Parts: sequence; structure tokens; C-alpha cells
Amino acid sequence: METDASQSPAGVSAMIFTLNEEIHLPGCLQSLSWCDDVIVVDSGSTDRTTAITSDSGARLFVHPFTGFGDQRNWALDNTSPKHPWILILDADERVPPPLAEELKRVSHTTPASIDAYRVKRRFHMWGRWLQHSSLYPTWVVRLVRLGHVRYVNRGHAETQVVDGATADLEFDLIDENLKGIDEWFERQNRYSTKDAEHEIAAERASPSWSGLVNGDPLVRRAALKGIAMRMPGRPLLYFIYAYVLRGGFRDGRDGFVFCMMRALYQGMVVAKKHDIRRRAVAGG
Repeated sequence: METDASQSPAGVSAMIFTLNEEIHLPGCLQSLSWCDDVIVVDSGSTDRTTAITSDSGARLFVHPFTGFGDQRNWALDNTSPKHPWILILDADERVPPPLAEELKRVSHTTPASIDAYRVKRRFHMWGRWLQHSSLYPTWVVRLVRLGHVRYVNRGHAETQVVDGATADLEFDLIDENLKGIDEWFERQNRYSTKDAEHEIAAERASPSWSGLVNGDPLVRRAALKGIAMRMPGRPLLYFIYAYVLRGGFRDGRDGFVFCMMRALYQGMVVAKKHDIRRRAVAGG
């Protein structure tokens, strides 16, 4: 009798990357109750993150942070995942039941030609899904076949190099910020410095206009960023794009505030690029 692959034990190991995530981590762990191999890779938390991990039964590893790509590569190489498929998560993300069932299914049925999966991420803030102002759908590669994907630091984040093909998952991943706006701006301050440094280096290459019509949404997004980083009036253009063209106004006042916050981030990157260049000239 043929069995339903979604009802089989999950062939997925989950990796959660943390730094002072006592607020978010319990929800993330709870959403992984279906997974029998949960790995937490911490980069030096001073709150209850490691205690929460130990109490949950997840496996804890501590490693200094030098970049998101570096941290992911280290975890893949040094934590001995139980399963061939690895789900990459941040602590503020949750796996809803429909996505969990899909992950269990594809872990047993994916052909050898596919080495990674993209998933759509829903961003929640102030207790609601900011569907339009967060530019949904935003696709991210989060399910990878062990030994077939490597990461590269890129600005404040990372990109990945996949040996084989990348497919799409149907159901969404939830990303919810529970720490409040002060922490959000503190994090964006750090991220904007990294992005400013990355953009200065990236501007030496020509923008990829052909990437705008590529079938891969990650390639299209990278191409759009490569063009946008060179445009004047970038914060205003971003606000018009997110709030008007992408319908951020449909999220009401929350959408207006969030689009304004994201536009301010673009201004932070522009200001830091200017500062880096001016200090380089002043320093000789």
C-alpha cells in the first residue's frame, strides 16, 4: 500500500541562527515541533537564548559571527545534521503547518536534479501581515540539500551558490518582528553600514539590465537593486515604488509608516556611502 510522503517522518534538519533572541526563539521552536533535528547556532547571546535552546532539547552550537554567509557555511560543515535537507531559519521566523507538511513531503520526493527550494516570506509587524508594504512576495532560498549549497557574504546578508536547480515551495514562511521599532532601527543602522560598503564595491561592475526580465525572482531582485543603488533621490523613489506602485497604501497607516521606515533605510545607505568616500579622500 502506497503511503503519503507528507505523513512520513520529516527528512529535514532545521537550523536556527540566533543572537539575543529570547523573545522570538520560543515561537520559532514551537513551530518546529514536527522536526526531530533542530540545531541552534548562536553567536554569543547574553540573554536567555541558550537556556531556552537547552530546555527545548534542540542541539546548541556557539560560533563567533563574521557574516551571515560565513555563519551558515560553518553550521553546515560543523553541526552534523541528521538529514540531507536543511531548513535555514532566523529566530524571528515561524513555519506554519501547511509549510511544515510541504517540507516533509518534498524531503522524500524531490528529484536529484533539485538542490534547493525558494519560499515566500510573509513579514508581520504590529501584530499583522504587512502584505503590500513589505513587497510580498519576497522569495528567499531556505531549504537546501546538504553538500550542494554554499553561501557568500553580500552586504549585511548573504547569497547562495547552488549546484543544481532551485524549485519553489507553495506555502509561506512567517517572519514577525516582536522587538519593537527601536531594535529595528538599531539593526538597520548596522545593516546599512555593511550594505554601503558592499554597494561601493559592487558599483565598479555594470548593472545587469537583462536580469530585470530573468525568470528567477532572486536574479530579478538583485538586478533591480544593482540599478537602484545608482539612482539619485533613492529614498523618495523607494517610497513611491513601495507605497504607490506596489500598493503599500493598502496596508493603511501601518503601511505608510513601514514604507517610510524602509525609505529611511535607503537614505541611511546613501549617507554612509557618501561618508565612506569623503573620509577616504580626507585620509589621503
